[in-house]
Amino acid sequence: MCQHQPVCPTADSADREAARPTASHPEQGWSLLCNGVLLFEDTGELLPNGRIIAPHRGNLAVTA
Repeated sequence: MCQHQPVCPTADSADREAARPTASHPEQGWSLLCNGVLLFEDTGELLPNGRIIAPHRGNLAVTA
């Protein structure tokens, strides 16, 4: 799918989120990456094969 140079990571790669967005709809909370991954604002993902990746936000340090 990807025409970029260097080629973006595939949807099966651990770094799949590094692929470039081809469509972005921040008002709806999602972006389509060039590898076919739907990336959601909450860090959840929908892979092209239908597999769901649960949101995986990092822990935030809270300071008082």
